[in-house]
Amino acid sequence: MTNQPLDARIRVRDEIVADPRVVEAVVAAVNAQVPVYAALDDSRLPEVRAIAAWGLHRLLHLWATDGTLGPADLRRFRGIAAARAADGRPVQAVLRAYRVAAAVVTDEVAARAHGLTAADGLSLARVLLTALDTLSEEMATAYAATTEDLAGDRDRALRLLLDDLIAGRHASVGALTDRSARLGVHLPDPYCLLLAEPATGGGPDMSYEAAAGLLGALGDGGTALSTVRGSRAVLLFPAVALDRAPALLDERRWRGCAITGEGLDRVAVAHRLAADALDTAPDHAHRPGRLLTDADAHVLALLAGHPAATADHIARLVLGPLTDPDQSHLLEALSAYIDAGSATAAARALHLHPQSLRYRLRRVHVLTSRDPRDPWQRLTLDIGRTIRT
Repeated sequence: MTNQPLDARIRVRDEIVADPRVVEAVVAAVNAQVPVYAALDDSRLPEVRAIAAWGLHRLLHLWATDGTLGPADLRRFRGIAAARAADGRPVQAVLRAYRVAAAVVTDEVAARAHGLTAADGLSLARVLLTALDTLSEEMATAYAATTEDLAGDRDRALRLLLDDLIAGRHASVGALTDRSARLGVHLPDPYCLLLAEPATGGGPDMSYEAAAGLLGALGDGGTALSTVRGSRAVLLFPAVALDRAPALLDERRWRGCAITGEGLDRVAVAHRLAADALDTAPDHAHRPGRLLTDADAHVLALLAGHPAATADHIARLVLGPLTDPDQSHLLEALSAYIDAGSATAAARALHLHPQSLRYRLRRVHVLTSRDPRDPWQRLTLDIGRTIRT
């Protein structure tokens, strides 16, 4: 004789597990309702989907078979909890994500409720509540153990803090401030996020020691952090120390990109901008003693077809004071020089003496930190004046 209630549960379980839209609905709901998950970069989403798929399949199987959590389930929960504790995702946010997922699963079961009974509904609630309760205990244990471990290894804890910042694993600036205060570091604001690598690029992995050495040469370790991403050093330090960076990189025969125009809640955005800039900048954009900047990074993103800002904002980054009405004569001189191809021809077009035109170009260089005679910098200036609205 068949067990009709369990047969109905098995039917519903099989329908849900076979429907890929359910996992996507779980991920979408978590992203929409839990801010820290919405901030995750694309590299972390496959992990979120994999955990959602496993949890969905496993919990519905337990419900369909009247099963209970076993040792393998507990080990999996401990592993998830330990990973979230290590990467710094707030425990409250993680538990909320699982509650949101449980609500989606309940709605999916309800949408296929034909043949189910009240007892089936109570059984589902019992499975989900038991799983959430078990996960809560494992989370508390894992976070306590990780906190104790990191307290004994401050250098690693500081690296993890920056890792979390550049990956977007944070709930708010306030939460970051609290976390940094517990570690005895003050996050700089305004800050500079610097990515640096050997001038040849694509070499062996950068060492933590090399990244920390560059950070130490830049200045105050009480307001600065460093980590590595592959062959690149990643440094977060007060923006006022940026002037020292070009010479220090030149000494090491490194090149880099420095982002200074983003807030603490957008360190992940700054990191993506800098990383993409180093990936795509032509060799002639890297001159000894010069760093790529926000403007270079945004121009490169625009050229790649995925601008990270409006055209007018990019133009202001590139042109700086030249966008002011009082400097319109300098922008006019720059445009004439770019269009004509030489200072003499530009001066003739504007009815100026060539020396007057060259003086104006020197002023452009001073005000924008971009030399119109340099091929890459002339290109960025040309793009800036072209897209300006």
